[in-house]
Amino acid sequence: MDTLMWEAKAPKGLGGELLEWVLAEGMTGLDESLRTEVFTASERVVVIVIGDEVPRTLPEPPAELIERTPHAWPFTRIASTAEGRDR
Repeated sequence: MDTLMWEAKAPKGLGGELLEWVLAEGMTGLDESLRTEVFTASERVVVIVIGDEVPRTLPEPPAELIERTPHAWPFTRIASTAEGRDR
């Protein structure tokens, strides 16, 4: 099982628009993943994609929605304490 963490930072005041783009267009084609989670913090959007193989990265957002080039890091899962836990 492999994981991709993708993070982008929007210019001040455009975090909502970046999030909308990620949800509408950026996640297209990630259906093969086992799980995809999206997080926000101020002007940042983070997407975590977990799949059986290394997930592909998200496409480049429109230039006006990002302050800098998004970062993407592939990870290999070693362990998880959340599995089987009641919430």
